Order: sequence, then structure tokens, then C-alpha cells
Amino acid sequence: MTVIDTAPLGEAGASAPTLVHLAGDIDIFTTAKLRRRLIDTLAHSTGLLVVDLSQVTFCGAGGLGVLVGAQGRARSLGITLALTGVPPRMARLLHITGLGNRFPIIA
Repeated sequence: MTVIDTAPLGEAGASAPTLVHLAGDIDIFTTAKLRRRLIDTLAHSTGLLVVDLSQVTFCGAGGLGVLVGAQGRARSLGITLALTGVPPRMARLLHITGLGNRFPIIA
């Protein structure tokens, strides 16, 4: 898993959403790095954190756990964590695990 970029969407400001692009595999070898990155990003986010999964090639159960944990932390900070660019395989995984309705999906 590679974090490609963390950047504000639109104009920078206190209300600008933050976008995190991910690429590659989210597996046992990369979940700790992803967890740290999302927690660090949440510390600097306001309102909306969007995780772009369009370049993610694999996501295991640990990766889903990291996303669920990050969403819980985001909620406690008053931040919405949303997903975008969800690949078909990952959309199916979210549906099968019952997490499909848990995350807001941005087209």
C-alpha cells in the first residue's frame, strides 16, 4: 500500500475536505502504515476526509479493520470519513461484510 498524496480538495481552508489517495495492496504488511497515516491525517483534517481507493489492488480483513477504526476515530473528532473510487472487488467485500452502508461513498 502506498499513500500517493494527502491534499485538501478545492481551496485550502478550515472547511476544505482532505483527500488521501491509496494504491497497491492493503494487507498484513501494510495495515500498520495505513493506520498511522490515517490517524496523522485525521489530526490535520476538518469536516470530511475522503479516502480514494481507485488504485487499491487488494484489501484484506485487516485493511477493512483499519478503515473501520479510522472511521470511529474520525467520528469522535467530528469528521466524516468517506470512500471514493471503490474498486468492484472491494465494493463486493464491503457488501459481503455488511460494511457497505457504514461508509459514505462519493462517486
